[in-house]
Amino acid sequence: MPSSTATPAFSPRSSDRTVETAVELRGVSKRFYYYEHRTTSLREWFIRRILQRPLNVRRTEFTLRSLDLMVRRGEAVALIGSNGSGKSTALRLIAGIYRASSGRVTTFGRLTAVIELGAGFHPELTGADNVALYAAVLGLGRRELKARYDEVVDFAQLREFMDTPLKYYSSGMEARLAFAVAVCLHPDILLLDEVLAVGDQAFRERCLARLRAYHERGGTLILVSHEVDQIRELCSRAVWLDRGEMRMDGEVDRVLAAYRAEDPVARRGAP
Repeated sequence: MPSSTATPAFSPRSSDRTVETAVELRGVSKRFYYYEHRTTSLREWFIRRILQRPLNVRRTEFTLRSLDLMVRRGEAVALIGSNGSGKSTALRLIAGIYRASSGRVTTFGRLTAVIELGAGFHPELTGADNVALYAAVLGLGRRELKARYDEVVDFAQLREFMDTPLKYYSSGMEARLAFAVAVCLHPDILLLDEVLAVGDQAFRERCLARLRAYHERGGTLILVSHEVDQIRELCSRAVWLDRGEMRMDGEVDRVLAAYRAEDPVARRGAP
C-alpha cells in the first residue's frame, strides 16, 4: 500500500486486501486553496506591478492531515467533531467526490453516499427515471433494478408521483425518494452526512428503522450527525476528528463522553 506521499487515488476495489476491510484511509491529507486577494482590473495590475506586490495572494488550508482510518465490513461508525473538523471532507474523500492531496483512499464493494439528499437527481426527469439513473451509476443492471424498484417506491411512499418530473416534488418528497434509493438498492457501504435531520418525525423513524435493518444484514455504515441519540442508536464506534486530525477512536459512549467533556457546544447536546 502506498505511503502518505503517494499519488492521490480512489480505488473502488482491490484484490490485495482482506474481504473484512470495507474502507481504508492511509496517510490521507486534504488541502484547499483560496485567494486572499486577486487582481481584477488593469489599473490595479499596473499599481501592483509598480509597487512590486504580488498580483494574486493565494493561501492553503488543510482540512485533514495524515488521517489513518480503517472500517471493517459490517461496522457502523460515527464521525464526530466540531464544525470544520474535517468530518464531511473525510466522507467526501471516501465517496470519491474529492481526491486526496496525499495518501490513499480505498473502498471494497459498492458504495452509496447520501451527502446531500437529492444530489445527483435531475429535476427535469421523472421520479422513475431518476431511480433508474441512480441505479445505473451504481452499476445495477435492468433486471436487478426491476427486482428492487417496488421496494424503493414503497419506502418512499410516492407511487402515484413516480411519473411526475422531480421539479414538481416538494423538498420532503425529494428527500424521501433520495433516501429510499440510497438504502433500498442495497449498497455494501452507505455514507450519510447529516441527512437524518430532514423530513417529518414519521419519516425519520422509518429511516432509522431501515438503517438498523441494513446494519443487521451486514451493511457498513459511516455516519456524520449532530444527533447524539442517533449516533448511539446506530453506531458502536466513534471517531473524533479535531482540526483535521484524529483525536480519539473507540467505543461510541467513551468517545462521545471525552468529546463532550472538552467541547462546550457538545456539552449542550450536539456533537
